[in-house]
Amino acid sequence: MSANTDQDFGTAAPAPLVDSHCHLDFPDFQSDLDGVVGRAHAAGIARLVTISTRVRRQDGLLAIAERFPGVYCSVGTHPHHAHEELDITTADLVARTKHPKVVAIGEAGLDYHYDTGPRDAQEQGFRGHIAAARETGLPLVIHSRDADQDMESILREETRKGAFPAVLHCFTGGRHLAMAAIELGLYVSFTGILTFKKSDDLRAIAKELPEDRILVETDSPYLAPGKFRGKRCEPAYVVETAATLAEVRGISPRKIAEVTTKNFFRLFNKVPAGAVS
Repeated sequence: MSANTDQDFGTAAPAPLVDSHCHLDFPDFQSDLDGVVGRAHAAGIARLVTISTRVRRQDGLLAIAERFPGVYCSVGTHPHHAHEELDITTADLVARTKHPKVVAIGEAGLDYHYDTGPRDAQEQGFRGHIAAARETGLPLVIHSRDADQDMESILREETRKGAFPAVLHCFTGGRHLAMAAIELGLYVSFTGILTFKKSDDLRAIAKELPEDRILVETDSPYLAPGKFRGKRCEPAYVVETAATLAEVRGISPRKIAEVTTKNFFRLFNKVPAGAVS
């Protein structure tokens, strides 16, 4: 499939952007993967990180990351599946990061919205992933939904054991959790939810956060920005989230691209900068 024009997916990025969180291995993209990655690069998306939800499916992620020069991946277990992979140890996670395309740990964390996985299993898995991030120095991609109090408690307790790099991905929590994350040295990332009409509280948080701690992502194939609500989301659409973030913060789209991309490379420091070869 040929790449779409700018008009098809929105305004092209005025400076390189990064989709720090997508799921290219999901069935939604299976028949259109070349097109999806091609449209992302045509939109000015310089790097994509496809995020693991099950360690036992890492081979599929690696195959995608190895196929596309600008695509990287993580290794980890989503809280929905934590109880299925408690036998995967911190040492296992660390060993799997030796591959040059594995640039992050996770996603792992707490999800009390669906409660698909037992909460004790979610916590156990989460702490194991934190230990892997601490040991490797790779960023932990944190999933937190409707679990602000427990999330903050675990983050503070684990930070006392030793700092670790991390990002609260697809942030939808409250201001208190966001500010706690900043206090602990973490990053906060926003998806297309930032563009939704009812996301005033989230936009207020996005406006307030320090410039050097914000990222953008799609979490595609989910959470298409308002302009594309009801459609499959894809990495090219991160341009729309970045545009909203720029508007909220009163800066230009070029500046928000520069800021969030710089922040990405600082946090995901295993990802090489420069042109994609």
